[in-house]
Order: sequence, then structure tokens, then C-alpha cells
Amino acid sequence: MSGRREVAVPEYEVRESVRVEPSRTALVVVDMQNDFVKEGGALRVPDAEGTIPAIHHLLEVARDSGMKVVFTQDTHTEGDPEWEIWGEHAREGSWGWRIVDELSPREGELVIRKVRYDAFYGTHLEHFLRLWGTKTLIVCGTVANICVHYTAASAALRWFEVVVPRDAVSALDPFDLESSLRQTAFLFAGTVTRSGGIEAA
Repeated sequence: MSGRREVAVPEYEVRESVRVEPSRTALVVVDMQNDFVKEGGALRVPDAEGTIPAIHHLLEVARDSGMKVVFTQDTHTEGDPEWEIWGEHAREGSWGWRIVDELSPREGELVIRKVRYDAFYGTHLEHFLRLWGTKTLIVCGTVANICVHYTAASAALRWFEVVVPRDAVSALDPFDLESSLRQTAFLFAGTVTRSGGIEAA
């Protein structure tokens, strides 16, 4: 016997629309880098490239409304212990490390280079969010149950309100995506919606 059994993800709410206050909201685009998104990437997530239009829409909403925009960039160098888990990826300065061209950060937008799954770990992210008076984070990107999840969790533990647009995140497995979204809604008291449902007003 393999011991395998089917496990259903409990229901969670997906809000049709969410209104955010642009001056107190930041859009966080997690690890949309060539190694995770593009053909030939070291750890390509099959559905990640398909989320680019939704994330691009979120960037337009954020930029048009004056919302702060943050990109995270998974960054590793020789001897990084994370390569023992996942193999070499996101080597600083390489093609795979670069953020995909379709979502290039604009001048003045914050790029956080991170060494672990959580974008708050060992970075200045919280410093800038507090400086800006941010209360809500819209978190999108990849991988849903890894870097997106741990960044959203860390934000929630710091009492930021978390919004995750489900069409703007991707995972290696559908179960991983659904279980992460359920945890966002249930454990973090976050909001799950779709990119088109976010209203900045």
C-alpha cells in the first residue's frame, strides 16, 4: 500500500471586488524572474508566464493610482545553501536572475533582493512600507505556496492587510496553489480576489 489518499481543499471565499486606498497600499510583485517564468529557466513554473497579463494589469492600476510598487528578486551567489535544496537558480547577474522584460520595474520603484522565501527576511522591505504609511499589500507573482506565501504570511504577522489576486499567482501544482490561497483567506484573514476585481479609490 502506498498510503496515498485524496485530500480536498476546504472552501474559501473569493471576493468579486476589493477596494483599496492607493496612498496606503503597495503592490508586491514576487520573483517574476526568467528562471521561474521563461522557457529555459532553471526552476520554471509552467503557469507563471500565463500570469503576466494579470500582473501587468495590476501594475497599470498601481501606477495610474499612485500606489507604491515593489518587486522582489530572488538572489543567490556561489555557496548559497538554498542551491542544495533547489539546485542552482537566480544567480546574481545572470539571465535567469533578471525580472522578465514584460514586467520591468520603472525608475523609482523598489526592488528588494532577497535570499530566502520571505521578502521580509534580512531586507529593508518593512522599513519602506512603514515609511510610506502602508496598511495593505497586494501580493502576486510566483511561487504561490513558497515565496508568495511566506511573504504574505510575514506581512500578515506584521498586521498588514493582505490581498492575493488568484489569477496573478502560480504554483508548480494546482493543489499547492489552492491550499496556499485557502491559508491566506483562513489563517491570515487575508482577501483572495482576481486582478480585475481590485479597485483603487
